Amino acid sequence: MALSALLVVAGVGHFVIPRFYERIVPRLLGDVLPSPELVVRASGLAEIATGLLVALPRTRRLGAWCAAGLFVVVWPANLQHTADTFPPVDAEGWLSLARLPLQVPLIVWALKVARSSPP
Repeated sequence: MALSALLVVAGVGHFVIPRFYERIVPRLLGDVLPSPELVVRASGLAEIATGLLVALPRTRRLGAWCAAGLFVVVWPANLQHTADTFPPVDAEGWLSLARLPLQVPLIVWALKVARSSPP
């Protein structure tokens, strides 16, 4: 399933290019969150685990609900990235800006998978 693959690939990215993700951990949450490195590792593991839940028919519904929640929870990192690259002057800035509204269809997709999966 494509949602599962997207989540696993994104989660693996947290371990392959951690510095990118560490840069976009929201600084406003710095007093509440542990170190950016730990946040990146934890969110990477959460994405991989969620992707695996979505992949298995028995846990797909739970995994899809988790995916929808995860897409909401990581939105502040995308906002931070956009703020850091605004106004966009290069590909990274434009991609960051484009990614913000793409969170909505990802959430809708995950909710659709959750609702269409048997309990």
